[in-house]
Amino acid sequence: MWFWLAIVALLCWSGSDLFSKIGSKPDDKHSHLKMVMAVGLVMGLHALYEIVIVGTPITMGDFITYLPVSMLYIISMTIGYIGLRYIELSISSPICNSSGAIAALGCFIFLGQRMSGLQTFAVLLVCIGVVGLGFVEMKEDKELRVKRQSTANVKYTKSFLAILLPILYCIIDAAGTLADSLVLEKLNENTANVAYELTFLFLGIMAFIYVVVIKKEKLTVKRESPKFVAAIFETAGQFAYIFAVGANAIAAAPVISSYCVASVLWSRIFLKEKLSMKHYAMIIICVIGIVILGTFE
Repeated sequence: MWFWLAIVALLCWSGSDLFSKIGSKPDDKHSHLKMVMAVGLVMGLHALYEIVIVGTPITMGDFITYLPVSMLYIISMTIGYIGLRYIELSISSPICNSSGAIAALGCFIFLGQRMSGLQTFAVLLVCIGVVGLGFVEMKEDKELRVKRQSTANVKYTKSFLAILLPILYCIIDAAGTLADSLVLEKLNENTANVAYELTFLFLGIMAFIYVVVIKKEKLTVKRESPKFVAAIFETAGQFAYIFAVGANAIAAAPVISSYCVASVLWSRIFLKEKLSMKHYAMIIICVIGIVILGTFE
């Protein structure tokens, strides 16, 4: 059963990547806030289900205890949503998914945890892949960039911000993982997850007030529906992940951690994104490191 749950998590999270990208229009400066609205609504509904139907216990104290962790995760996701307006999903997803390597490094430096030689090698691979992706992206010839992007009918300008945003996601998400490892010594996982979802709901309401009430921006089903599909996939993936890792962590983690491979595949099939061989080489190096680290999760 764990295998199918892991596959569901992989497909859901890669699907969330795909629809988040579809919903992140370059001309919509509030697309990231609308994503927060969508994810907040869906996660809020799931939190309500957990509290009322399942009976997951949560107090205001639990909510406040987990709030710093929730904020780190949500800030990182929001930055990731902004980044999708400026860069291909094929590049963004592997960089964002490298946060596990940064978290492992953080555990080694700040928490005194030890890594095996293979884990150290995996972290090195991920770092090489991420730095390499940034280098390839910034050094790519302008004419070659325009030629390969013409297939997707989308043009992204070369900018430091485009590569910086997914890297910031990676670092802040890793900080969330570090904080998570400390806070989960006080809270059980289900309570922590509900606290996280309620925080997302609150920020989603704040985003709605800003975008719709203050800025008076009209929302349309056609334009915003991909965001809600992404939100459903994100929440379903989180649900499947918890049970898959709970059933067989050592086997499920490597499967789930490679979801960025599926994200790259979907971006090639559905978004018509096409990268250079140098891009793909760096992505492969990243993914190998991520899967090795996932094995030790």
